Amino acid sequence: MRYSDLAGKEIIAVDEGIRLGVVDHTDLLIDTRTGEVDSIIIPYGKRLWARKMVVIPWRGITKIGRDFIIVDLSTAKDYSDMLRRLEAEGRQNKPLFSG
Repeated sequence: MRYSDLAGKEIIAVDEGIRLGVVDHTDLLIDTRTGEVDSIIIPYGKRLWARKMVVIPWRGITKIGRDFIIVDLSTAKDYSDMLRRLEAEGRQNKPLFSG
């Protein structure tokens, strides 16, 4: 699947039934070894100065439709926790952002 196939689609959380955003306002984590999308990084919730970043793994995407992407928030991880884990593992995989 290409980024252009995902662009413009709204992201909806199936468990809460809420709109999380649009793919154009998200980032993708790409596995540099395979070139596949590993996760979608979504700004989520409202805070005074910044939004919380949530990482939805590819397996957390339940359906990609014509206008929507349905995700399961129970699979979500916190972005800062993910970065700490990657640093602790000593992996060189840095998020490759698009959009």
